[in-house]
Amino acid sequence: MQSSIRLGLWRAAVHSLKIRRSLPCRFRTIHDGPSVGLADAESIFALSSGHGRCGVALVRASGPASSAVLRSMVGLTSSLPPPRTALLRSITDPQSKEVLDRGLVLWFPAPHSFTGEDCVEFHIHGGPAVISAVLQALGSVPGMRPAEAGEFTRRAFQAGKLGLTEVEGLADLIHAETEAQRRQALRQMSGELGRLYQDWTHRLKVCLAHVEAFIDFSEDELIEDGVLDQVDRLVSNLQAEIERHLKDERRGERLRSGVQVVIAGATNAGKSSLLNTLCQRPAAIVSPIAGTTRDVVETALDIGGFPVLLSDTAGLRDSPDLVEREGVRRARERVEQADLTLVVVDCSHLPTDVQEAAAFLQGHLRSVLPPQEQPETVFPAERFLLVLNKTDLLPQEQKQKLDVNLRRFSGLPPVCLISCQTTDGLHDFLAVLHSSVKNLCGDPLAGAPTLTQARHRAHLQQCVVALAQYQRYRDIDLALAAEGVRLALTCLGRITGRVGAEEILDIIFKDFCIGK
Repeated sequence: MQSSIRLGLWRAAVHSLKIRRSLPCRFRTIHDGPSVGLADAESIFALSSGHGRCGVALVRASGPASSAVLRSMVGLTSSLPPPRTALLRSITDPQSKEVLDRGLVLWFPAPHSFTGEDCVEFHIHGGPAVISAVLQALGSVPGMRPAEAGEFTRRAFQAGKLGLTEVEGLADLIHAETEAQRRQALRQMSGELGRLYQDWTHRLKVCLAHVEAFIDFSEDELIEDGVLDQVDRLVSNLQAEIERHLKDERRGERLRSGVQVVIAGATNAGKSSLLNTLCQRPAAIVSPIAGTTRDVVETALDIGGFPVLLSDTAGLRDSPDLVEREGVRRARERVEQADLTLVVVDCSHLPTDVQEAAAFLQGHLRSVLPPQEQPETVFPAERFLLVLNKTDLLPQEQKQKLDVNLRRFSGLPPVCLISCQTTDGLHDFLAVLHSSVKNLCGDPLAGAPTLTQARHRAHLQQCVVALAQYQRYRDIDLALAAEGVRLALTCLGRITGRVGAEEILDIIFKDFCIGK
């Protein structure tokens, strides 16, 4: 058995070597460790902290010229300072010897740095003039050039310091605006998602080794019985695991990009007032004239640590006005795309009888929803919230009666009674909204790591198709079946950065800011 595995691994290794030799040098470094080409790379520098005035700014340099930069700009004549030790030094222009600032200097020799190269950091005062002078001085050092967007992280990836999923987690962490986004990004950056995909990759490599060993050496009776049965079990189990991973209802992607929440309903129900109340500013025009809102008005919110993109839409009604009709069309389009729809109703128009009010609300919900999403009985609570606005216009007794009885009615989604005028009921509504958004996103720290990127989902779906190819051709043509396993391995490799094209990296790294 061990000999068959070794022979199969040898064949798979030869095939992998052929692929690697056809790739540019920077892709081979992912497999073979730090690239030889990195030693000959240009040295780069950039401001790595935020732009604008600040107390302290961080300027970073990386590459073979970093040691020359350190010597020429802080007055070192002999040995370099101890690694990762902060030194207070005068920072000078290497040409004129003028003192530019006085700050902390840190030296990170290769390979123990973020990029895997020699690196130096200057912690200087954050005034624009100081930053500009230090950057100009760095540019005057031979072999130094300004870094491109994301180039420091790209070098870390090429040096094997970060996997591609970790790089994406780092990018998400930089762009995280809410607590839940931060938690998810930090978990991915820690490598948990990458380790899951690497485990699947290892198991696929074993499968491929066994199948190719069987193809090459079964006639020589060097292969023990049951090898293919073992591969069948491995492939079947792996396919089931990936399919379960894909059935996450896009929680990770939704958390990363924001939950699409749409405010919809009839004209003059108070939709724009609700938007303004939630974002605490006059984002939308409010007037007693029906049809004031013609276009979609968007605003980003943080609801209990979860990102929400809230959209106010035109009131839904038939109108002879061409502009308003276009607004209604866009409103219905947004409802179709929404993760959660807040259906706003003017509760002063509700019948006084509770049963009649419930029937009225069901009919109103059906008028808001597109025909293809009409439920037979119960409106799904995870997709809709009923917001009964203008409770300040109701007698207290009728308001309490509606509040108690409509919450019990099984045919309706969760019901919230509020007044945008007095903010009565707003606290309870926000609690319900937060619960709904949390259910849509899930807990980023609970369970297995979730998918966060659309490209991960696409490659995993292709991986499942490729594994199905193995099962389809297993008893017909084993060579085609083996190709299915190899394609599945390639799909996983495109996620982790082990196999891929230059365009994939360009798409990922272009989202980084200069200096990161």
